Amino acid sequence: MTATGALGRYGEDVAARWLADAGMAVLVRNWRCGRAGEIDIVARDGDAVVVCEVKTRRDGAFQHPMAALTSQKTERLRRLAACWLERRGGPPPPGGVRIDLIGVVLPRRGAPVVEHAKGVA
Repeated sequence: MTATGALGRYGEDVAARWLADAGMAVLVRNWRCGRAGEIDIVARDGDAVVVCEVKTRRDGAFQHPMAALTSQKTERLRRLAACWLERRGGPPPPGGVRIDLIGVVLPRRGAPVVEHAKGVA
């Protein structure tokens, strides 16, 4: 695994713990839909399904992780969410599907800083 891959994996681990601590159930991690791409985390928040994109950066990086979500990425996440629902079968959940962004910043010292933006797309 590359250093960048390890950083991303660590950020996803931090985000999954963050969601669990917030009372959400992590359903699956790193779910792939062919060439469409990958969903970092699929979780349940009450009666809603939450598709989470996780962005991890070291403190002082050029771009803050919360600024990394482009319109192209949000459209890809919408397609991936539809693919996930289709493959699960059955009707959409009563609470619908929400797309969230979780930014993880790793300071030089101390605990990771997590930001969770709900309903970004």
